[in-house]
Amino acid sequence: MDSARVRDAYQECERITREQARNFSYGIRLLPGPKRRALSAVYAFARRVDDIGDGDLPQEEKLRHLKQARAEVRAADRDAPDPVLVALADAAERLPVPLEAFDELIDGCEADVRGVHYRTFDELLHYCRCVAGSIGRLSLGVFGTDDPDTAGPRADALGVALQLTNILRDVREDLLNGRVYLPAEDLDAFGVRLSADEDLVDTPQAWDRLVRFQADRAERWYVEGLRLLPMLDRRSRACCASMAGIYHHLLHRIAADPRSAMRQRTSLSGWRKAGVAARSLAGMTP
Repeated sequence: MDSARVRDAYQECERITREQARNFSYGIRLLPGPKRRALSAVYAFARRVDDIGDGDLPQEEKLRHLKQARAEVRAADRDAPDPVLVALADAAERLPVPLEAFDELIDGCEADVRGVHYRTFDELLHYCRCVAGSIGRLSLGVFGTDDPDTAGPRADALGVALQLTNILRDVREDLLNGRVYLPAEDLDAFGVRLSADEDLVDTPQAWDRLVRFQADRAERWYVEGLRLLPMLDRRSRACCASMAGIYHHLLHRIAADPRSAMRQRTSLSGWRKAGVAARSLAGMTP
């Protein structure tokens, strides 16, 4: 295999990560070269899957492209014409990266395309484990651990925590696109009605209580997921802590002002993200 071709493939994945991973890139930069390149390859393919689901193609076309992506990653080879697949195949040969976990990511994206709604939290939890727990397990394959049986569920829990944060962060955008991820049983219990009109929610005080309930639930998943950190080497721990820390800060900001999520997408400034990454490298818990 042409080593220059593999190198170029990783460089393309790192370019995609640098330009498009607005939160994760801060943590990925903290990894040593081989792990940084491998995690960039994971991100680049995951981003491709997300872009299919969030794109403008008709539903059937999206599902066809997702089926094709599933076949491609299953057959990933270092001789593939696609640089992302070349990098993924090389990463999986060098590190225990479970490429089969991409099947779960694609399952979750297919649910998005079909407009699946979630009646109970257990149903939502299955979705979170597909789209984010899978990335946690892929990342753990890059990070490495001496106790995968214990670390795996913790990586899964951290993925769930990040996805629950995503759902609260993106609630406005998702609602305007016809997607509702909050469980129907929770909306009913708090008396919240969502509609894609000018106000989006007509019960603001009930909305505040619902968001704080969801934030408390996510916090419990962070508590379990962050137990992964002591099981990782220093640089991997810093990367994971940085990524989790940025989302953890987002969750705290949303819980402090629940109605902000209905006005705009909550975000952190670049300098604050960099600060989280610096503290993570110094060994401070997010």
